[in-house]
Amino acid sequence: MVFDKEESVSLVPLHSKGKPRLCAGCNRRIRERFMLQALDRYWHEDCLKCACCDCRLGELGSTLFTKANLILCRRDYLRLFGTTGNCAACGKIIPALEMVMRARDNVYHLDCFACQLCSQRFYMGDMFFLKNNKILCQQDYEEGHRNGNSEMPTR
Repeated sequence: MVFDKEESVSLVPLHSKGKPRLCAGCNRRIRERFMLQALDRYWHEDCLKCACCDCRLGELGSTLFTKANLILCRRDYLRLFGTTGNCAACGKIIPALEMVMRARDNVYHLDCFACQLCSQRFYMGDMFFLKNNKILCQQDYEEGHRNGNSEMPTR
């Protein structure tokens, strides 16, 4: 089996006149009217499950993920192996499922979303400014603006 990629899951009808199909999960004959086809194999609908959360992958949509000999749903794959990039303030990796704040092309941990001069925290809806790719509170922005350096405010 090939691992470390996204795969499709298809619900296909069982053709009674074809050769009997064995389930890749339980190794028993598939007798139901429909079966799942994934990873070039056939599965009972109850047998193709995420290795972490045990959810039925045929019910979640048409994809599954494989890595490190595991079959995973999208959520668990991202939780275990995915990243969204690095925080623009601290430079550390941001896990794929972590809540973030964004300012233009920059992504921040919630704890790092603060004025980069005085450390004032920003919350949803607060006014902040981008100056030389740094986020600033209004007071620090205006102080810099008086010195002739400015960019447009961001909300």
